[in-house]
Amino acid sequence: MRTKKIAIVTGGGSGLGFAIAQKFVENNITTIIAGRNMDKLNAAKNQLGDLCVALPCDISNLKSIPVFVETVLAQFGQIDILVNNAGINMKKDFTAVTDEEFQEVMTINVNAVFAMSREVVKHMLTKKSGCIINISSMAAQYGLPKVIAYSASKTAIDGITRAMAVELSPHGIRINAIAPGFIYSEMTDKALNSDPARKAKVFGRTPMGIMGQPEDIGHAALYLASDAAKYITGIVLPVDGGNSIGF
Repeated sequence: MRTKKIAIVTGGGSGLGFAIAQKFVENNITTIIAGRNMDKLNAAKNQLGDLCVALPCDISNLKSIPVFVETVLAQFGQIDILVNNAGINMKKDFTAVTDEEFQEVMTINVNAVFAMSREVVKHMLTKKSGCIINISSMAAQYGLPKVIAYSASKTAIDGITRAMAVELSPHGIRINAIAPGFIYSEMTDKALNSDPARKAKVFGRTPMGIMGQPEDIGHAALYLASDAAKYITGIVLPVDGGNSIGF
């Protein structure tokens, strides 16, 4: 009998991370949700049930990442799936962004993704199998104003995804990314409703004419992590209602 799969989802306590963890748990994958806020993680775990495990990890502290991965391996013996979902954004005029602010976004959105992946890959190489899913963004597909650091970080994620796929796929490790479009959350909905011009622009260039749901990202992650996607590596999959190709 095959051992049950073990997944890590960073930032799994809310938003897209929670939606991804939910799909994994529903499909019998033991899912470790990691984040800084244990109250949020425990609340998520209570919703997700016994197949969900909440473990603290502050990915902004890069030195804590190897310790976290060792803790997971000591407890579960394997890591089959890693979803690098945790990230931060910052909306500011280009010239107002400080070096420190730019670096903070890059540290969490790029350096931590690299460090977490590196530590997990060391384990995956020993069993010659594994799947890593990075979360990209529309900010890497086209230019968005006032999110310079975020745009740089997510463009880096696309490059990292392809470079990792070429190097690691010969060893049985698949690396892909998901680029969410405009996905419904109370915050997104409120932001768009308070800015009618932006709302019109968003839906005007989204052929399907609606916002996606968090579960749409969960479905995409589950597919990429499954054996159904066993011949897919190195892609950045837009889940965006056509936004990235909209006119």
